[in-house]
Amino acid sequence: MAAGMIATSLTQAAPPPGQLHLAIGMFDGVHLGHQAVVEAAIHSAKQSGGVAAVLTFHPHPSRLFRPEAPTRLLMPPEQKTRILHELGVDLVITQPFTRAFARIAAETFLGKLKRYLPTMAAVYVGENFRFGRGRAGDVETLVRSGRNSGVAVVSVARLRRNGRAISSTWIRELLAAGEIAEASRLLGYTYFCEGTVQAGRKLGRKLGFPTLNLAWAPEAHPAYGVYTVRLYTEESGRGWPGVANYGLRPTVVKEKAAGPLLETHLLGTTQAPGPGQKIRVEWREFLRPERKFASLEALRAQIAKDRKTAAGYFRKK
Repeated sequence: MAAGMIATSLTQAAPPPGQLHLAIGMFDGVHLGHQAVVEAAIHSAKQSGGVAAVLTFHPHPSRLFRPEAPTRLLMPPEQKTRILHELGVDLVITQPFTRAFARIAAETFLGKLKRYLPTMAAVYVGENFRFGRGRAGDVETLVRSGRNSGVAVVSVARLRRNGRAISSTWIRELLAAGEIAEASRLLGYTYFCEGTVQAGRKLGRKLGFPTLNLAWAPEAHPAYGVYTVRLYTEESGRGWPGVANYGLRPTVVKEKAAGPLLETHLLGTTQAPGPGQKIRVEWREFLRPERKFASLEALRAQIAKDRKTAAGYFRKK
C-alpha cells in the first residue's frame, strides 16, 4: 500500500515543499470519474516536481442541509484515504464540513485555501463542481478567483458509460440492485469490504459449509443476497475464492438481527483465517437474493447449489 500524508483539517495541513496541486471534491467511492480529476493533479505534480494533494470533506454536506435524508456514503473516510494514497496522492486533507465552513462565500473560497496552503499552484475539479455558501460557486467562479490568487484552475470533463455520467449516485443504485459487477466497472476496481473475522455460532460448520463472519454495515450497502467473492488476508495478501451470503439470515435468526453479516464460505481450502484476523473481501458476481427457507435442510440444499455455481464461476476465470 502506498504511503502518504494525512491531515484532519486545512488548519492541520502541512504539505512538504514544492508546488501544491490540489484536487477538490467529496470523491465518495473514488470511482473512475473521481480518478480522472485526481490523476490530473498527480500528473501535473510529477511534471513540476511538486506535491499531489486532495481536499475532501466529512461528513457529507447533506448531513447539515437535509439530516432527515442524508446521502448514504459508499465508504468511510479512512478507506477513501487509502485508495487515494494508492493512486499516488501525497497528501489527503479531510476537512470537517461544518456550518461555519459551509458559510464561506464562493468568491473568497480559493483565497482562503491559499492562506492555508500557500504553495498551492493549481486546483483540479470536475466540470460540475459546486461550492461556497448556497452552492453559488462553479468552475467559472474558481477561474475568476484563480486570476486574483495566482492559482491555475483545471476542470476535468465527466466520464460517461453508455451515455450516462459516472457518479456515486449511480453506483449506489447498482449496489442496491445487486449489480455488483457493473458497480465495479464504474469504480475502476473490484468492489470490496474490509474488517476483522469474528467468531460465529458455527451453524455453517454444522450444515457442512463453514464460514468466516464479518460484521459490516456501510451506509450504502449492496443488496442482501449471495455473491461470488475472493477473500484476502491482510498479513499475507493470500487470496481464496468463495461464496458469501450478505444479509440478516432470516432462516436461522428468529429475533430481529443486530445488523447485516457477511458470511464467506471458502472453496477448496482447509487453511482459512481465524477470528481476529483482518481480511479484505472482493465482491465479484451476484448469484441470488437472500430469502427465508422453510427448514435448515432446504437451506443446506440451496447452499450446496450456491457453492456449485460459485465454483463454476471461478473455473471460467
